[in-house]
Amino acid sequence: MEETPNPVSGATPERATIFAVANQKGGVGKTTTAVNLAACVAEAGYATLLVDIDPQANATVGLGLTKQEDPNVYDVLSGDVEIKAAIKASAIPNLSVLPSTPELAGANVELPRVAGSETILHDALEPLRDEYRFIIFDCPPSLGPLTVNAMVAADRVIVPVQTEYFALEGLADLLDTVGLIQRELNPRLSIAGLVLTMHDGRTRLAEDVEAEVRKHFPGLIFDAVIPRNVRVAEAPSFGVPVIHHDPHCAGSGAYFELAKEVALRG
Repeated sequence: MEETPNPVSGATPERATIFAVANQKGGVGKTTTAVNLAACVAEAGYATLLVDIDPQANATVGLGLTKQEDPNVYDVLSGDVEIKAAIKASAIPNLSVLPSTPELAGANVELPRVAGSETILHDALEPLRDEYRFIIFDCPPSLGPLTVNAMVAADRVIVPVQTEYFALEGLADLLDTVGLIQRELNPRLSIAGLVLTMHDGRTRLAEDVEAEVRKHFPGLIFDAVIPRNVRVAEAPSFGVPVIHHDPHCAGSGAYFELAKEVALRG
């Protein structure tokens, strides 16, 4: 494999900053962003933990693990195991994974029945904040109990937005949810930014959507724009992030630029 560039820079705090990558719309590049952002900051030498809180377990598979890893995040949420026992090493130096499983879908029913369940991940991760510099959640495409748990644990939310016609659809609901969690459960939570994904610079539509989103959310949009790129799309089938599949493609460069912005914003 070719040597991977290492251009991420920026000051990070002594304790981990926790990011939730979230959007209730599916197919917007959420998992791809979580996996590649985690891989980029790990490549820069920062101890990083990717927490897959999506029952589809695509982030888990995208880093070379299986959907049958045992124990996993569902066991942590159920209180059956300590979080450290469920964390797995990935093939990427400095990057660990708390894997998901399809069984996690049951947590959407079980969590609301447990008093104080919104803080389970927050409480489990708190002792680990001295061991990592970045903790990144891949959230499910919904605003249900799993996403709420991730946001209660998080410091910042990163929102992938696909540059297509319905880009703004649902964003108001997502931002309202962030505001509600900030008021009721997690006062430190804030929006780190919106990242434009699957951008096809050859089309007028993509340019128009980008301009519209930047107009609606001034100051919140990351400068880095993730292009629609075949290398990005095929990397998960090899169980690696795109920066290891093809470190010099346009998608890899865009994710490194995003990682630099995230590190600088803190």
